[in-house]
Amino acid sequence: MAEPQEEGAEMSFLDHLEELRWRLIRSAGAILFFAIIAFASKRILFDVILFGPKNTNFPTYRFLCKMSHLLGLDDSLCLSEMPFTLQNIAMSGQFATHIVTSVVAGLVLAFPYVIWELWRFLKPGLRKAERDAARGMVFYSSALFLSGVLFGYFILSPLSVQFLGGYKISDAVENQIHLNSFISTVTTVSLAAGIIFQLPILIYFLTRMGIVTPQILKSYRKHAIVGVLILSAIITPPDITSQILVSIPVMLLYELSIIIAKRVVKKMSVNS
Repeated sequence: MAEPQEEGAEMSFLDHLEELRWRLIRSAGAILFFAIIAFASKRILFDVILFGPKNTNFPTYRFLCKMSHLLGLDDSLCLSEMPFTLQNIAMSGQFATHIVTSVVAGLVLAFPYVIWELWRFLKPGLRKAERDAARGMVFYSSALFLSGVLFGYFILSPLSVQFLGGYKISDAVENQIHLNSFISTVTTVSLAAGIIFQLPILIYFLTRMGIVTPQILKSYRKHAIVGVLILSAIITPPDITSQILVSIPVMLLYELSIIIAKRVVKKMSVNS
């Protein structure tokens, strides 16, 4: 295993490659570790988490039902049953799904550690001012990612499942959803939301590098709205409800990014 280099010490190209190799190995090991835990926790992973949005007692559905009663809408927003069933048509389908889903769960759980390893690799190449400016990156990036995943899971996923699972073009057609299709919808929506929530981090570094300014972000606000709508149409199931629900938090993140960019520019001008 490569010996850790002292901060500020010169490293050759091969030394950098060796360090990167070991950091990638440790990151992969962390993902594998959590994937094994997820694989062993089959009931929690599937029955409780992934199949949660399929159950009518899911917290989001209960909340909507309570809101329906508070607004005097009777049971119009309450969900009594899911109008679809899940099916598996491949001999090895459930086993393969178990493995792939466990790896995805391992990636989500190991995300803070992977970001920390990436930061430790990049840190020696940064100047002191740059290191100070990026302090807390691991925490904020991890917090935003996990917040996005939770938003995608508790808000976007159940609404997408409810809408798409109950959508019918004719009563002659019965919805029997493929297992992989259902799990893919839940995981894709959740992970996409986690990635989108990294926007403030991206804007922070782009502003530090002088690529983006608050004025640019403001001038392209309308373009950003269109871009967000297009992006939400790509990464979410094809229903307008999910697209709007993705667009609203992303635009709030965009406005937050403008505030962050202003603070970065102000701090840089004071330091200079």
